[in-house]
Amino acid sequence: MRHVPDASAKSLGAFVRETIVAKSVLCTDGWRGYYGLSNEYIHHQTILSSSDDFAHVVMPGVHQVDSLLKRWLLGTHQGAFAKEHLQSYLEEFTFRFNRRTSHSRGQLFHRLMEQAVVTPPVTQEN
Repeated sequence: MRHVPDASAKSLGAFVRETIVAKSVLCTDGWRGYYGLSNEYIHHQTILSSSDDFAHVVMPGVHQVDSLLKRWLLGTHQGAFAKEHLQSYLEEFTFRFNRRTSHSRGQLFHRLMEQAVVTPPVTQEN
């Protein structure tokens, strides 16, 4: 997950190009910011406004992650989170989400310590 400044084609296109390999299958809603990606990706669009299904039915994974992220931010951080630290929050949430079904807590702790060692500290100036 990454914080993008806005939902413009420029911002979304840069994010997609940096994180998804060209010629991959890209499933999106009908947002215009994704239109320029059809030349580089196999782009499957689902226009939610013309679909008979609800958004959470058409794209359940997106809605699950979004719902859990909102609940985590409001619960863990009590809604008091700083925009300048949003990327760090997203990285922590992603780490926790990707390991939510782990049966090996020792391995989870080991991975957490590995990340703590290789990650530079976040200071007030960052």
